[in-house]
Amino acid sequence: MTSFLLDNILWIRALHVIAVIAWMSGMLYLPRLFVYHTQTVPGSAESERFKVMERKLLRVITNPAMIAAWLLGILQIWLMPGLLHEGWLHAKLGLVVILSALHGYFAMCMKKFARDQNDKSERFYRILNEVPAVLMVLIVILVIVKPF
Repeated sequence: MTSFLLDNILWIRALHVIAVIAWMSGMLYLPRLFVYHTQTVPGSAESERFKVMERKLLRVITNPAMIAAWLLGILQIWLMPGLLHEGWLHAKLGLVVILSALHGYFAMCMKKFARDQNDKSERFYRILNEVPAVLMVLIVILVIVKPF
C-alpha cells in the first residue's frame, strides 16, 4: 500500500492543495458573512438567511475541507518522514494549528449567531476577517520558499 501511495504522491499533493483552497475559501468568506450578519435585526428574515448560509458554508465546505487538508497533510508526512527534520514544516504546522483553532472559533461564533446571541461588533469581524489571509500568506511562503 505504501508503494502505491508513494507512486501517487503528486495526486496526494494535488488533493491536499485542493482541500486547502476549499478550506481557505470558507475561512475567508465566513467572517465576511458575520460582518453582514451583524447588520441585521435578530430574528428577521435576513438574519435567518445568514444563519442558513453560515451553517451550510461551515458544514458542507469548510469542515470537510479542513479534515481533508489535515488527513492529506499527515499522509504526506507519513510517506516522507524526512520532512519532520525541516524547520519550515514545524513553522507551517504551528500556523496550521492556529488556523484550525480559528476555524473552531468561527464555528463558535456561528453557533452564537444561530442563537441570536452574537456579542461582537461589525468592526471585530472585519478585523478578524484578515487573520486567515495573513496565516495563508505565511503558510504559502513557508511551503514554497522554505526559508529554514
